[in-house]
Amino acid sequence: MLSILLFLYASGSIIPDVRSAIAQKNFTLGEQHIQAYRTRQGVTPEMLEAMSWLGRGALAAKSLDKAEAYAAETRKLSLEELKKRKLDAERHLPIALGASIEVQAHVMAARGERDQAVSFLRRELETYRPTSIRTRIQKNIHLLSLEGKLAPALETAQWLGNQPKPLERLKGRPVLLFFWAHWCGDCKNQAPILSKVMTQYGPKGLALVGPTQRYGYTARGQDATPEQETPYIESVRKQHFASLPDMLVPVSEENFKNYGSSTTPTLVLIDKQGIVRLYNPGNLPYETLAAKIEEVL
Repeated sequence: MLSILLFLYASGSIIPDVRSAIAQKNFTLGEQHIQAYRTRQGVTPEMLEAMSWLGRGALAAKSLDKAEAYAAETRKLSLEELKKRKLDAERHLPIALGASIEVQAHVMAARGERDQAVSFLRRELETYRPTSIRTRIQKNIHLLSLEGKLAPALETAQWLGNQPKPLERLKGRPVLLFFWAHWCGDCKNQAPILSKVMTQYGPKGLALVGPTQRYGYTARGQDATPEQETPYIESVRKQHFASLPDMLVPVSEENFKNYGSSTTPTLVLIDKQGIVRLYNPGNLPYETLAAKIEEVL
């Protein structure tokens, strides 16, 4: 088996094969893929990303000891790589290190050590604040601790459509935040659900705010300046979110960092007192959203 895998990894990518093994819940095969790749090509950022998927897969399977071991090994080797290169010099290493931090924190939380997990994440946030994994770490802090806390403020200096109000001026109304990106298919799929939500609950006082940000490119990944990207985002808003004409759209990268919106869409429900009652990276069905909104109304 190892000799066959050595041949396969002479030039191909390891990540799809490891993820396929995880989908089969065959962690031994995933380890064999990584061993074969490492024998042939040594430790690379791509190999570390593949190893980080083992940690995420084991966590999803509730194999906490295995998840912790994968995360620890990924972290150790990632830190060795950081002695040779900056974290954001290429795309695989930030994913690997970010995932190792995420898995370790959720293993701790699953063992009943939620406070320790949040403290660990906050230390990591300070270490990696200037890097691309800041937002991911913040997301996991929020997953473990934001519900029941006061919602972070939103930057509203730049916007699309109607000028948004600061969150503090919306107190007295429940607010649904919908973090979206112009390239995000899942965000566009959420739009009909949000339209149904606003038809039902907008007349009862629910406000919808849809923060977005610039990514430095437009259609098909074409590089773009802010002056070029902004009208492109507006065209996407008008095309795919036309059913949400009252959605206020602040444009700020800092909002995504502060809310940990490394996953799009991210949905955040805030009650009339400004307290977060739902923090959800990813799509939500109408029934789930409606039930949470009924609670805050």
